[in-house]
Amino acid sequence: MRVVSTPQSADRPHGTRVRGTRQAEAVAAVLDGLPGFCSAQQIHAELRGRGEQVGLTTVYRHLQVLSESGRIDAIRDSSGETLYRRCRSDAHHHHLTCRNCGRSVEVEGTAVERWADQVAAEAGFTNVGHTVELFGLCPDCGAARGQQEPAR
Repeated sequence: MRVVSTPQSADRPHGTRVRGTRQAEAVAAVLDGLPGFCSAQQIHAELRGRGEQVGLTTVYRHLQVLSESGRIDAIRDSSGETLYRRCRSDAHHHHLTCRNCGRSVEVEGTAVERWADQVAAEAGFTNVGHTVELFGLCPDCGAARGQQEPAR
């Protein structure tokens, strides 16, 4: 999984404003009720299941604005598809995600943050964002896989 992290800047365009619309509130309500990361298509299907008349393009637009504002987390799965979920933390963070079941935990990356700052400073860059990929098997999937594989 790839954590999508972008720098927040006052002079950066933020796309279409969608806050306060019925559709934006419906998307936010769905995200509040979902336990983990979901694709825009899954979120759209959940909205349709709730009787909301929201187009898939509109869902993508709302998710982009929510992601850019830092109100939701966005990661890329191994196929490159972006998945979304409601942020559990207001602080900058990364995710460690199970590549088998999709379970994800938020983790601090103090060493990564220091390294990114150091690399940027050495190159003379400012206002730098970064992407960090952390994935593996969660304890449950790791235990299940260990039980299925023959001893070596």
